[in-house]
Amino acid sequence: MSDALLPAVFVDRDGTIMQDADYCSDPQQVKIFPRVAEALRFLKSKGFKLIIVTNQSGIGRGFFTIEQYRAVEAEVLRQLGDGLIDATYFCPDVPGQRSSCRKPAPGMIVEATREHQIDLARSFLIGDKEIDAECGRNAGVRTIRVRTGFDRETSGSMADWVAEDLLAATQIILDQTHDRGVIASRNDDDGPSHR
Repeated sequence: MSDALLPAVFVDRDGTIMQDADYCSDPQQVKIFPRVAEALRFLKSKGFKLIIVTNQSGIGRGFFTIEQYRAVEAEVLRQLGDGLIDATYFCPDVPGQRSSCRKPAPGMIVEATREHQIDLARSFLIGDKEIDAECGRNAGVRTIRVRTGFDRETSGSMADWVAEDLLAATQIILDQTHDRGVIASRNDDDGPSHR
């Protein structure tokens, strides 16, 4: 049965895929970090399902509606490219509220695992906050914390690895899965290459 299960990379949205706009409610605020789409396409080509898991307490706080969230989500998916992301899960709960989905709780990963036949033992979570690393640990996946969000201080992080950005996190995943693929350096315009 486990042969039918696929590995996944669970990815936080704000501060990891895109600049954190602090309660982003307008699609015009969406600014994807450089080379994120390239890195995600490379992971997808290596057989990983790509699933966004994002806390969106702005909904629960009344800062924006689910419809506004969906408009931002659509813009993120548009900028990344059609068909790249397999699924997106969001939690509208506010901090301090009892919640099974708000990270660091693993609810979004548990739900995605059930719906997408994910092998957690071969999966990773990439995020910019310590609660992302905690969520990954709680779900039983390996974790990578990136330094692209508001809080770039990562000393003492419980994450398995720390990376400068999602592109560097992708290389860590390839190294850990013993894949021969190599992501080109930032100065190489040829994109992903293989040794």
